[in-house]
Amino acid sequence: MGDLIEHRDEPGLEEIILDSKRAYDGGFLKVDAVDVELPNGKHKVHEVIRHPGAVCVIALDGNERILLVRQYRTALERMTVEVPAGKIDVGEDPEDAVRRELSEETGYVAGKVRRLASIATAAGYSDEIIHLYMATELSRGQAHPDEDEFVSAEWVDLECLIDSVLDGRIEDSKTVVAALICDALRHRLG
Repeated sequence: MGDLIEHRDEPGLEEIILDSKRAYDGGFLKVDAVDVELPNGKHKVHEVIRHPGAVCVIALDGNERILLVRQYRTALERMTVEVPAGKIDVGEDPEDAVRRELSEETGYVAGKVRRLASIATAAGYSDEIIHLYMATELSRGQAHPDEDEFVSAEWVDLECLIDSVLDGRIEDSKTVVAALICDALRHRLG
C-alpha cells in the first residue's frame, strides 16, 4: 500500500507572492493579476480567477440510478449533462448549499447527505473548490430554479453514466469525478 498523499511544502518549488491587483470584478467571479517570484528568482504574473466555492451532489436512488441535469452552458456553446451543482452563498455551510441546490434544480429533498470529496477544478488558474456530496433517501418535491436557470432533471442508470464518462460523452469535470467515485464506492462496498 502506498504512503498517504499529504499537502506539504516542498523546498525549491514555492512561489512568493509579491503583489496582487484586482483586474476584474464581475460580482460573481473576480480576476486578480498576481505578481510572483518563481523558485529560480524570475518574476511572472499569474491571472487567477477568484470563485466563492461550489457544491455538487450525487443524488442516488435505491435502483442504482443517479439524478442528472441537462442545461445549456454558454461557455461551451452547447448542452451538457451534469450532476446538480451550484455556488455556495456567502456564509452558507456547504451541506446546506447541497440541500438547497438539489431542491432548486430537481425538486428532490435528501433524507441523508454525506460529504465525499473536494475538487480543485482548475488549480492552474482558479481557486474554485467544489465540495462533492452524496444524497440518498430522496423524496420528490417541486423544483424551483433561479430565474436565470433552465434545467431539466433526469434519472440515469449508474452503469450508463460510467460508460458515458469512459467513452467521452460526459466531459463536465465534477460529473466525471462523481461517476468515478460512485463506481469506486460500489466496488469497495459491494
